Amino acid sequence: MKIVGVGAGPGMLTIEAAEAIKEARLIRGSRRAIELVREAIAPGCDVAEIENYRALRELPPEAVILSTGDPMLSGLGYLDGEVIPGISSMQVACARLKVSLLKVAPITVHGRRMDPEPIVAELARGRSVFLLVDDATDLPGLCRLLEERGLSRDVAVLTDLGYPEEKIRRGSTRSPPPSKGLASVMIGDLGFPR
Repeated sequence: MKIVGVGAGPGMLTIEAAEAIKEARLIRGSRRAIELVREAIAPGCDVAEIENYRALRELPPEAVILSTGDPMLSGLGYLDGEVIPGISSMQVACARLKVSLLKVAPITVHGRRMDPEPIVAELARGRSVFLLVDDATDLPGLCRLLEERGLSRDVAVLTDLGYPEEKIRRGSTRSPPPSKGLASVMIGDLGFPR
């Protein structure tokens, strides 16, 4: 089985990933992942949206599983098989904000209960924090907590990375930008004017 990163948005598919997709005869992925790579899929390939993520382990060895972004950043890289990396939302966010990847700690809160302590610890160490968030994430509450702990920082909310409707909203822990739905959030000393 191959787990293929398809990138964070259009035009972010690597050559290695495109070749794996082109050679595939059986592909499974989310609707968004399939749409991102539609042009690379060979005619006659058995393509379907993932309905049951637990059943992915039962697919035959020749299956290709599409993972948005990079499979190893909150993706499907936990599955057995060869992982073909993709361009992650964290890489795109760092490029857009001109923040070194070496100074960023990724923490996923999308689909999980947010524990603020790892975020607090990384910010206290002088690192920036990259978060994948969703509607259940209480970003204003997190920002209030950071302010209470003396960790005033810049905050960027990035949505639709790589798409024409891409948006970057800048703010601070004192006045965080709005965040709705799936988004990438960067918190740290990002060089925003205050």
